[in-house]
Parts: sequence; C-alpha cells; structure tokens
Amino acid sequence: MGYRSLAECVQDLRRTGQLVDVDEEVDPHLEVAAIQRRVYQAGGPAVYFSRVKGTPFPMVGNLFGTIDRARFLFRDTLESVRRLVEVKVDPSAAMKRPWRYRGLPATALRLLPRKVRRGPILAHQTTISQLPALTSWPDDGGPFVTLPLVYTEDPDRPGLARSNLGMYRVQLSGNAYERDREVGLHYQIHRGIGVHHAAAIRRGEPLRVNVVVGGPPAMSVAAVMPLPEGLPELAFAGALGGRRVAMVAPEGRLAMPAEADFVISGIVDPDARKPEGPFGDHLGYYSLAHDFPFLRVDRVYHREGAVWPFTSVGRPPQEDTTFGELIHDLTGPIIPTVLPGLHAVHAVDAAGVHPLLLAIASERYVPYAEVRQPQEILTVANAVLGQGQLSLAKYLLIVAREDDPDLDINDIAAFLRHLLERIDWTRDLHFQTRTTMDTLDYSGHGLNQGSKVVMAAAGPRRRELPRELPPGLRLPDGFRDPRLVIPGVLAVSGPKFEPDATRIREFSASFGPDDPIRAFPMIVVVDDAEFTARNLTNFLWVVFTRSNPAVDVHGIGEFVQDKHWGCTGPLVIDARIKPHHAPPLIDDPETEARVDRLAAPGGPLHGIL
Repeated sequence: MGYRSLAECVQDLRRTGQLVDVDEEVDPHLEVAAIQRRVYQAGGPAVYFSRVKGTPFPMVGNLFGTIDRARFLFRDTLESVRRLVEVKVDPSAAMKRPWRYRGLPATALRLLPRKVRRGPILAHQTTISQLPALTSWPDDGGPFVTLPLVYTEDPDRPGLARSNLGMYRVQLSGNAYERDREVGLHYQIHRGIGVHHAAAIRRGEPLRVNVVVGGPPAMSVAAVMPLPEGLPELAFAGALGGRRVAMVAPEGRLAMPAEADFVISGIVDPDARKPEGPFGDHLGYYSLAHDFPFLRVDRVYHREGAVWPFTSVGRPPQEDTTFGELIHDLTGPIIPTVLPGLHAVHAVDAAGVHPLLLAIASERYVPYAEVRQPQEILTVANAVLGQGQLSLAKYLLIVAREDDPDLDINDIAAFLRHLLERIDWTRDLHFQTRTTMDTLDYSGHGLNQGSKVVMAAAGPRRRELPRELPPGLRLPDGFRDPRLVIPGVLAVSGPKFEPDATRIREFSASFGPDDPIRAFPMIVVVDDAEFTARNLTNFLWVVFTRSNPAVDVHGIGEFVQDKHWGCTGPLVIDARIKPHHAPPLIDDPETEARVDRLAAPGGPLHGIL
C-alpha cells in the first residue's frame, strides 16, 4: 500500500538508505537549490534539511532524483496502474486474461476521492513569511514554491469530480506582492486552471484556490500527468498512491487534501494582475517578469510535523526529467488509442521538452504509389499539434514507421539520422506562423506568440550523410569554426546576431551548386560551434531553444511557391542568441563554494558529491 503522507515517504527512504540527513543550517536563498541540483547530477539520494534558515519547517528535496527511486516510491501500485492503462487501451483484455486483471476492481475503487470531516492539515495555521523562502537562481524575483499542487474547482459545476490539480508556479513574495497577503500564480494558457479562471471571469466572481504543498508523493505525479478530459487528477493520485485521496473542506471553504503538509488558501479576483517573475526555468533560461493573476491569501494551514518538499529546475536534465520518464512509463501504451496512426512520441527533455517533439506514425496512404512521400503522417502531425501539452511543440519531427519498424524513438541520434537521410526540403517543411507557443519560450516574437514547423519524412533513403568535414570547405567572412555534430549536421560559429537577418541570408546565398557544404542536409549557425558540437545534448539545447521556426529557418536555394517555403540545398537554422531572448541560467560562485564545503571530508555530503 502507498504512503499516506510525505512523512511516511521520508521515513521509508531513510530506512532503506535512499535519503541523507543534513543537520547543518542551510540557507534557502540559493544554497538549498544548488545542493539539490548537484546531488541530482551525481545520481544521489533524497536530501532532508532539518535546519533551514528563517523558517521552523524542514525541507526535503530530490525525492524523484532517479527513475529507480521514483519507481520505488510507487512499487506497490505501478503494475496495477499499468493494468488500468492496458484495459483502457483494450477493454476486452480483462475478459481474455481475467487472472491478470483480477486486482482492477480494487484499483478502480481508489479512483474515487472521499470527503472527510477532519484531517491533519487543519491542525495549525501560520503565515507566508514563516514558510521556507526557496530562491533557486540569483536573478529570481523572489522565493517560489517549486512543487506546488494548485487545486481549483469548476465554478459552473463545483465539486471533486470536475476539479483540477496542476503544478503551476507560485511566487511567495517579492515584486509588488503585499507581504503575507498575496502570492503570485503563473500558469500557461491551455491549463485546467485557466478553464476554471475563465469561467469565474464570465460569472464575475472570484476563483477560490488552494495551493497545496506536500502530502502523498502520488499527488505530485498526478498534478503533471496529461490526463484526458473528465478524469480528475485526484482520481489518478488515488490509483497511484494506493488509497483514495481524502479531502476535507472546512465550512464555507474549498476542499483540500486532508494529508497535505501545507495549504495556502485564498481567492483570485477576476481581472487582477501583478508582475510575477523572473524565475530560472526548465528550459535553462530565466522566464521574465510578466503580469499574471495572484492569490489573495486568507489562511495558511499546516499539519503537525509538516515537511516542505521542493525541487530546482534549470537547463535539463534536472529532477523534473524523472517525471517525464515516469509519465512515459505509464501512458506510452495509450498513445495509439488517442490518435490512430500514431505509434510513439518523444518530447525531448534535453531541448526543454516543448520545443522539440519526435513522432513515429503510419504512412499507408496510396501504398501503390511509385514514389512514397509524407501524406498520412501529415494528417497525424496536425492531430498531434491539437492535443493538450503536445500542442506546445515548436519543432515536430515525424517519420513513417514503415521505413524502419525497429526505429527507437528514444534514440535521438538514430531518429535524426533516419529523418535527414529521407527528408526533401523542397516539399517536407510545413509551417504554422503567428500562432501560440510555450509561455516559457522566449524565442518567439512575444509572450505566447511564435511559430511551429513540421518536418516530415517518408520513403527510401535519398542521401548518404557526411561523417566528416569535406576538403575544400569554405565559409563566407564572419562565419568560422565548422564542426560536425552528428552525421549530416554541421555547426558553424556566426557573427553577432543582426536584427534584419542580412548576414544569415548572405550566408545561405553564398554557396554555389557544387559547393561541398551542400552534402550536409542541415547547417546550424550558432554563437559557439565547439560548444554546440561537443555533444548531442548541447546541440539539442542550443538549436531548439534559441530559434523560432518561421523567423530563423533559412535555406540554401530557398524559394516560395504557392505560399509554400522550401529550399533546394541544406536547411540553415539560425540558433544564435537574439536580443529578445531571456538570459541563460548561471550558477552563483559563492553558493557553489558553500556546497563544496558540505561535500568536503567530514561534511554531510561527502561521498555523495
């Protein structure tokens, strides 16, 4: 059976040697987050901080620091949840193999949250200023809650059945927030809370919100799961946590998890906004300050012995990478049932998740055609870009399964090679311009504004990919240091970015029909070719977080025909840093030196870092 509370989880990890206690006082301003990131990078244990400066509450981080530990946390329920997914994929499976699915009725029962009259969360009250003031990066706008579970109900149809539990950023103080009375909320435009907020605005009434921190670990996973409409996160948390989620609602107030560690309760006025941010985010850059809704706080509850869970995000991979792996474990088999013809998708973590999406689909249209080309996979691509969080994809690269049934979508280098061997840049690029994009991605032309491109490849191999730099390779003035990234991809250091893109267009126009550079199907112009080509992770991060397809994709021999853009030679992606981009995250040297001292002989982190 799963954990009833976060404290039970912490005790179990300590008992099994998967948690280290840090009894020295640590500072929640930069130091705690830096420790967590370093321990994560080392593949280390969960970390429990018993003495945190400025707060009476202990903190615990890196709970989900490895996929093995995440699976350990849900060892009693993962298989039953997988069985539930299997039956969703094939409802007849339970009849064909009843013994395999004998435990499903008990799992299904746990989907139903239950109301209780009392709960540990109501034991005590405190104030915002007494909570751990976690600040992860030097230029953050203030302290943030980094594992928040934001609970709302549908104003039109209130109740647990149509509730939403999402992990939306919460800023505890700073900017223009009134001390102890206001906290910031940041959520992306397509999220469930946005639907509830829109309903409250239409009704002309405030939206009641509970920011939950802590509680059973299953709730954190449920809050980031891409669940279908109509299935509340509380239900999934019950199945994964091994017990029905208990919800308590003090008279006249919004329901809250009875076993939570903290709950910040308040209302969001229909049209009130204040600046939120900056915040060092999971793309590896700061998301900047923008006006967002804020919560007018009226109470802060906490249980006896409350523990504050946290994480720190930054350039991937970080701890949130584990969430993605766990989600794929649980939901991978259901993808083909949601979109017929789609066999696999992979949101690439190294590229910041949303900027780059890989997909494998069927290409069965006109099977008798003499020349196979993308057709059905384009239909699938359009459907993918209409699905929940998948709609945030900026680059969607899709290939036909029939060309290589054994292609592994998680082998990114092999996937890119497969696509680049087959793609025809004259026909296989399909842009969406001036559309929505990820709120956290600053490569577009405004907040939530940018473009998308589908790169589709189907058919036999059309080229051999160069595996070394050809002799006689020349570059125009200002472009230098050509480097091979992977077969077929060339990185070139370019001059400082110019707003009118004159130099990149001159670059693309400077090569003749027989120039050896044309052997490369893809060229990326970057600020530092050596860094970009050093490894695949660097390439994915630089290229796909620093480019806006409709603006930054160019080509040698480019043309427009009937409003279709293509190129006869290599594709050229301008992935240099632009003036409107957000600054990248940089570690604070003094903080890193303090972490080094904790890792020295005799320190609590010695042997871990």
